[in-house]
Amino acid sequence: MQLDNKIESVLRLVKKPSRYIGGEYGANNSSTHFCMVYPDVYEIGQSNQAVRILCNRSGGQRAFLPDPDTIDIFKENNIPMFSLETHTPLRDFDAIGITMSHELLATNLIETLDFAQIPIFAKDRTDNDPIVFGGGPVCCNPEPYAAFFDCITIGEGEKATIDALDLVTTDKSREQILEELSHMPSIYVPKFKNKVKRAVYNDFSTSSAYENCIVPFASIAHDRLNVEVLRGCARGCRFCQAGFMYRPVRERNRENIVKSVREGLNITGYDEVSLTSLSTTDHSQITEILDDLDNDRGIRISIPSQRLDAFGIDVAKKVAGKKKGGLTFAPEAGTQRLRDVINKNVTEEDLFNAVRHAKENGWRRCKLYFMIGLPTETDEDLIGIADMCRSVKSMGMNINVSVAVFVPKANTPFMWDGAITPDEALRRINIIRDNMKGISLNWHDPKTSFIEAVLSRGGRECSDLIYKAWKNGTKFDAWNEYFDFEAWIRASQDIDINEIAVKTYEPGTDMPWSHIDMGVDTSYFVSEREKADKEITTEDCTFGKCSNCGICKNLECKSEIAASR
Repeated sequence: MQLDNKIESVLRLVKKPSRYIGGEYGANNSSTHFCMVYPDVYEIGQSNQAVRILCNRSGGQRAFLPDPDTIDIFKENNIPMFSLETHTPLRDFDAIGITMSHELLATNLIETLDFAQIPIFAKDRTDNDPIVFGGGPVCCNPEPYAAFFDCITIGEGEKATIDALDLVTTDKSREQILEELSHMPSIYVPKFKNKVKRAVYNDFSTSSAYENCIVPFASIAHDRLNVEVLRGCARGCRFCQAGFMYRPVRERNRENIVKSVREGLNITGYDEVSLTSLSTTDHSQITEILDDLDNDRGIRISIPSQRLDAFGIDVAKKVAGKKKGGLTFAPEAGTQRLRDVINKNVTEEDLFNAVRHAKENGWRRCKLYFMIGLPTETDEDLIGIADMCRSVKSMGMNINVSVAVFVPKANTPFMWDGAITPDEALRRINIIRDNMKGISLNWHDPKTSFIEAVLSRGGRECSDLIYKAWKNGTKFDAWNEYFDFEAWIRASQDIDINEIAVKTYEPGTDMPWSHIDMGVDTSYFVSEREKADKEITTEDCTFGKCSNCGICKNLECKSEIAASR
């Protein structure tokens, strides 16, 4: 069923019709076998790396959720959710993939299925409905979404998802397809609750750093060429899920990156490139890469992460050129004791030296990021944040301070630790404010962090919670103007969400995601949690000795990088 005429007739009624017309430069017009979906608006979803990679690898199409007002207009005109490339209803694809990059997309997942006229619960789907794949970082704990997905790719999807799609053929029943998918090593089928092991894309280092890039009609969140230079991080911050789920560390080499940047800029017409990774300045050839690109006139380069040392400032100087904007540093905690607890291997002196070096090189503004609610945190640690910020300001820097609330994440050393309540978070924020007058302080809404914690730690009971919250009218929870905490509270009458989010367990206790093997040994997480209580740090294994996390058992993960240090 093609929707072109109906869509065209209502585009004059919607905001930003460029979100829905498709046909951008670089877009493909493929079959209706597979559609990749990001459950948020075009400007956000089009920037998502998983959408770009999996569309390229599968030849699939794209779909994004319209804003709430436009959803209502489409529904009033009986236009179901559709793909951009061919305006085909999602319900007519053989399979759709919905990537979940954060927990606050949960109700948007339900809104997507409802808008697409696909049964919301997997148990209600028939052979006439598409197979609904899930994936993304939140699927480290897939159980809150188990009722809605037919299957879930655990880990990196470049090969695992494509292999799984080969099974989705029209001559097999839904039951046969799901049964066969449950035997694939990295595909989780909630119906069978099969044990799975995270997929690792072993060809990352040798694959081209340039992925076909669609040039959007509308300005998007990251409106530039994106080239992934490095995957994984072994710094070992104990709160950081990404640092564990993307191990082992893998680099693309200098020639590959430079060639891909030049190719991508030439094809797309962009004049700016972002060299992306969890920690780009840790790339062993980053200086040489920047020197090569510096010889190409007109290229603007951005790097999304900033090291707290002189080398990080030198890299920032190469990137910034004559334009000195603001620098961003993330000490995370206000005292050395707590930084040792979380394994943030930087000192106060590292920060002051970095600020001093930055000022000598022309910077006058910086942002400082901290986290509150971390395990073992005391009021003295909060006062330490204020003290550190005042010291940086006294060095002649204009500073802006942001505070996030710790959310315990699956498959990290702190997964057994509870979150703090919204009221307690506000108490701690006020301690910082009272000790840091005259400095701009921003903080993440503690209520949204609390819901993130519930969905991060919960089991299958959270599927009902998500559905009821959606029935209560919640969607676009990541948008401040739409988030409705009371709607979530009303949805939680049958479960104790406070216990889910706040309860602390003995390290090693089985959690709802214990059957999901992310590659790092549980015994390593237990050891790291014990070291946290003793304020003992663990060094980055790409610079030092192996930390025995378990990821290297069957992979030669760090030999080439360690050898280059």
